[in-house]
Amino acid sequence: MSRLFRTAVERKKSLWRRALDLALTDVRVLAGGMDHESLETLEERLLAADFGVEATLRLVDAVEARARRGQVKGPGGLRHALRDEIARILEPAREAGVRGAEAGPTVWLVVGANGVGKTTTIAKLARQLRKEDRTVLLAGADTYRAGAVRQLAVWAQRVGADFVGGREGGDAASVAFDAIDAATARKTDVVLVDTSGRLHTNRNLMEELRKVERVIARRVEGAPHEGLIVLDATVGQNALSQARAFGEAIGLTGILLTKLDSTARGGIVVALQEEMALPVKWLGTGEGMDDLEPFDPDAFADGILDDR
Repeated sequence: MSRLFRTAVERKKSLWRRALDLALTDVRVLAGGMDHESLETLEERLLAADFGVEATLRLVDAVEARARRGQVKGPGGLRHALRDEIARILEPAREAGVRGAEAGPTVWLVVGANGVGKTTTIAKLARQLRKEDRTVLLAGADTYRAGAVRQLAVWAQRVGADFVGGREGGDAASVAFDAIDAATARKTDVVLVDTSGRLHTNRNLMEELRKVERVIARRVEGAPHEGLIVLDATVGQNALSQARAFGEAIGLTGILLTKLDSTARGGIVVALQEEMALPVKWLGTGEGMDDLEPFDPDAFADGILDDR
């Protein structure tokens, strides 16, 4: 168990101590099978799933409150209560949906740090849109990374999307401008703008993103209709700092969570929902082009607590 976790517990009250307090009020009647061993197991599971200390403590508090109201009963009652609380926090993701334009092309701006799988995820998203019979244009505005524009052009050809790209080292905002002009002329349904994926601490990158967003907003009313951040489920708490930094540069509206096919469980999305009201919209569950699926809070909550 992490040192940070122990420090947080000491500031409040030992979670194991609180479990014992419940036992002293006849936990067999009040909370069924809830004992300190099951609490400890679930807390460690939450930490291992990258919920972080604060989110873990809040969830445990919520489950304890349910127990005191007599709502945690029988074998597995604690786990069921925890699962329900996770699903409740993530429920706004179900209601968020995806936003589009009332007139003209829908424009989604996609951001993310190096190595999160941003360009590939954009290609997967384009494929999903094409399967829904929507026309798509990919804008290669990642002009900083060598080969990024060429890579996106290849993906566009594979998924049957149009493509507009800039030269290496060119102005990303100009690419977005040209892409929207092309999409308007061709009556394209959706424009996906790929942006430079440098470190989220790079100030020049953030200024570039602000410029791209301003250009898009001037070209299409209400755009960008979605500001999507691609996050790697394996990076844990660092995903929160990435979302904060990108959220200061553009108006983020949702998360594309990648690499959930590994041992990562992606619990950080609970903290992102609570702190930034930032819902997950799609999950990348594998390397295949069809391994992108809409986010389901109930299925996600089940997966967090499944043994594997």
